[in-house]
Amino acid sequence: MATPEGLLVLEGRPTAQLIADHLREQIIQGVFRPGQQINESVLAGQLHTSRGPVREALQRLAQEGILVSLRNRGVFVPELSIDDIKEIYAVREAVESASADILLHTGQKQIDRTCQSLRDTLTEMAAQVELSDWQSLTRLDMKFHTSFVEGTRNSRLIRIYDTLVAESRMCILNLQVSYPRVDALVQEHQNLLDLLEAGDNEGLHQAISQHMRKAVDDLTATTPRE
Repeated sequence: MATPEGLLVLEGRPTAQLIADHLREQIIQGVFRPGQQINESVLAGQLHTSRGPVREALQRLAQEGILVSLRNRGVFVPELSIDDIKEIYAVREAVESASADILLHTGQKQIDRTCQSLRDTLTEMAAQVELSDWQSLTRLDMKFHTSFVEGTRNSRLIRIYDTLVAESRMCILNLQVSYPRVDALVQEHQNLLDLLEAGDNEGLHQAISQHMRKAVDDLTATTPRE
């Protein structure tokens, strides 16, 4: 099993939360591969900690869906199927559509603040397109959509979306999928921003739906069928 690197004890943060955050990022980045088992005792030894906080961290990630706990077998990194991908993006569409409705009723000041955050991310995305750095593009893609949902200031929507973002990154990175439409990536996100700025609720809903369905098409086109 790969050894987590750079795990630092941060003052005021629970060890279990720190471990969970670190493991989540490693799983998302593909350090732990789909189907791989994560051994609690081995991980505790590598982290120089007791098994208690490691067990709690693994339980948290299993509750999020980032890991799968199989009775009498152990904890594993999930292998995402086409049906999983479709479910993830269908729920993302629902959450972002709900976020669009909320955002457009938050007032112009909050809309402007959210649009500025999205605009900053788009600038970063354009730079990474030039560099053809698709792993950075994945992170920025998710950052854009997270900022969109965070603009609602609805803590429960944001919490739900955090898990969806992690699963989306797993879909893209763990399946070793690059962006087949990288040249259109910035423009698609720019369109979402323009519609939000214009206050076009119907257009924004349609754009979100189209964006998610294209993503599913891209991902499932390169995913082996069961």
